[in-house]
Amino acid sequence: MKPFSLDDLAAIISARGNATSAASYTKSLLDAGPARAAKKFGEEAVELVIAAIEGEKQAIVSESADVLYHLLVLLRLGDVSLSEVLGELELRTSQSGHQEKASRQSASR
Repeated sequence: MKPFSLDDLAAIISARGNATSAASYTKSLLDAGPARAAKKFGEEAVELVIAAIEGEKQAIVSESADVLYHLLVLLRLGDVSLSEVLGELELRTSQSGHQEKASRQSASR
């Protein structure tokens, strides 16, 4: 059996987008739109930060799962695929972090 992946989670989110809001939290979140999904993502990110500061491993694991789920919901709402994000990460990791950051700053000027 293959390990569960972010691609698997993205596929589940996509499939649940076809359910009813009454049957699926994911569908209700998608129906509420980007502002609601972004708010939930922010809430989960703050909870992850708190868990990291407190150093509670299980809380970090749990909140990280929430952050990843809500991130993928936001990507779906923005019509952005996980592969697009991974492609961007691949580009960024082809150079040092300092070089990559400098190139983004010079491009935005």
